[in-house]
Amino acid sequence: MIIAFNVRPDRKAAELAEQEKVDIRLHTIIYNVTDEVKKALTGLLEPATKEVHLGRAEVRETFRISKVGAVAGCFVNDGILKRGAEMRLVRDSAVVYTGKIATLRRFKDDASEVRSGFECGVTLDNYSDLKPGDFIEAYVIEKVQQTLTS
Repeated sequence: MIIAFNVRPDRKAAELAEQEKVDIRLHTIIYNVTDEVKKALTGLLEPATKEVHLGRAEVRETFRISKVGAVAGCFVNDGILKRGAEMRLVRDSAVVYTGKIATLRRFKDDASEVRSGFECGVTLDNYSDLKPGDFIEAYVIEKVQQTLTS
């Protein structure tokens, strides 16, 4: 892409640009040039990832169930827990495991989410070393399109 300000390409240059499939953009107002450059650059920027906190639950008790494995009996302290959400298992202020919430249950029913103030049963993908006093922090990763600041 070629951006031109207050100039016109001669005939040979225009023919060569067309032949080589080069886009020539002609402008007479400087603000249009800067806006177009910003738009072009913004499209080239990779989306930034941002972690959004969903909720935090405390493991109050653990249970071993045959064919299921370790189940954490949790109390959701704040926010919500969602089945399939990314999560961190925190023990003594250190992250012990990072993965996904495999199942989420309220009493004997499957739940897609459990809100603050409720108890639930949680199993984690490929992890079973749960202990009372652990915390499960649920979050999602969002992609945000970056923009150029003036």
